Amino acid sequence: MAHMQPLPAETTPELKDDFEIFDRILGFVPNSLLTMQRRPKMVKGFGELTKGVMDPDGAVDLGLMRLIAHFSSRAAGCQYCEAHSLVAAKIHDIPQEKLDAIWEYQTSPLYTEAERVALDFAMAAGAVPNAVDAELFSRMKQHWNEDQIVQILGAVCLYGFLNRWNDSMATDLEESPRDMGEKVLAKGGWTGGKHV
Repeated sequence: MAHMQPLPAETTPELKDDFEIFDRILGFVPNSLLTMQRRPKMVKGFGELTKGVMDPDGAVDLGLMRLIAHFSSRAAGCQYCEAHSLVAAKIHDIPQEKLDAIWEYQTSPLYTEAERVALDFAMAAGAVPNAVDAELFSRMKQHWNEDQIVQILGAVCLYGFLNRWNDSMATDLEESPRDMGEKVLAKGGWTGGKHV
């Protein structure tokens, strides 16, 4: 059970447009933001950062950006964000069979070598202590240009904020991410933890 209950979205009418950003990304307004709205400027700031990192005109596919968010959340241990990021990946056209193979990304033919190194990078960058080293960065440069690497790391950092927020708040997991977790992630040990 959440340590702090989310407030109804209509509690803060001036956040309507901000909440719509996340409704488009996920199909609903997440409980994390409904809790965060106690500080409306935080929601607005987080929305702006999200638009900058998850830019549809950016250099990296938005579906892959959500998989990067998933792997950085996995490294951080936030089961709420692990499930959320896969829902967003599916909305951004990652096929279900690729999501189903998420635990086998290193060997599955559904993942390219460029995707594999980006996901390895996300895990290393999301770990505490940080595990990005010169060898991994060199591998990244073989597949991604500097603009793309900045956007990829932006996704890791964006979700780093969410990982700390949601695990500290024990944010309750909504229905569609819970279903995704049970369908895809449970086979790898995901339980939903404090979020269910």
